[in-house]
Amino acid sequence: MTIGFLGLGKMGANMVERLLGGGHTLFVYDTNPSAVAASCQRGATGTASLADLVKTLAGPRIIWVMVPSAVIEGVITQLLPLLSEGDIVVDGGNSYYKDSIRRAKLLAEKGIHFIDAGTSGGIWGLREGYCIMAGGDESIFEKIRPMLETLAPGESLLYTGPSGSGHYVKMIHNGVEYGMMQAYAEGFDLMHSKKEFSLDAAKIANLWRHGSVVRSWLLDLLHGELKEDSSLATLNPWVEDSGEGRWTVQEGIESGTPLPVITAALYTRFYSRETNSFAARALAALRKAFGGHSIKGS
Repeated sequence: MTIGFLGLGKMGANMVERLLGGGHTLFVYDTNPSAVAASCQRGATGTASLADLVKTLAGPRIIWVMVPSAVIEGVITQLLPLLSEGDIVVDGGNSYYKDSIRRAKLLAEKGIHFIDAGTSGGIWGLREGYCIMAGGDESIFEKIRPMLETLAPGESLLYTGPSGSGHYVKMIHNGVEYGMMQAYAEGFDLMHSKKEFSLDAAKIANLWRHGSVVRSWLLDLLHGELKEDSSLATLNPWVEDSGEGRWTVQEGIESGTPLPVITAALYTRFYSRETNSFAARALAALRKAFGGHSIKGS
């Protein structure tokens, strides 16, 4: 298949490379010229602008957009007047599913098809393949299946339903991911605090990878990190959130579905960014005030 690919960050560049390896023809664009040059070295054809990318492709076009959710709206706005009836836009980023529903309707008014393709796999997807959950018109999904199966072979590809469903499933996937990572982090933190046992965290992580009911790919990754630095002392305890966790919690509130683990995991990320939390200082002050408990000065 011939594909226009917009967005050559860490995931986007790897996806282009995997598609090229699958025999597809790629025309690429990114605001970073060096990213375009790197993809060209792997066999893609670079373009100089968004308009140039669209103009280079013969219709009906397939354009995969792999950009952060913060900028996807602007990209769609720029793309819309450049596209023609029958073209297909695939949003493989982490967009909010309600925005994807709205964008699908917006593009449909011009006869342009929209697929929201929630994509998981991170930087390992190039080698291992990705997991793709795709929403939209099923006939369009089938039309681009060869491209999708190159990225997500076998059972790692699923048509999830109407527009928005792909990004909805991916949103919840990331919320679950928040909770799983938090559970691992807390468990290993507790073991790290048991100094008298001198527990080897890397060996325990490796042990749990074999036969244990908590084995997972995330545990494999944690084991790799602990082998490199058993105390993780070189890392700053600042944990960012990219939006999907917040959207998942918001969806739980709107639907009245309790999500205590995912919500707590999200809030813990907020706490990680405070080196001198006011809430913690307030707790210390209250303990001193009601019980005369000792406090540590700043």
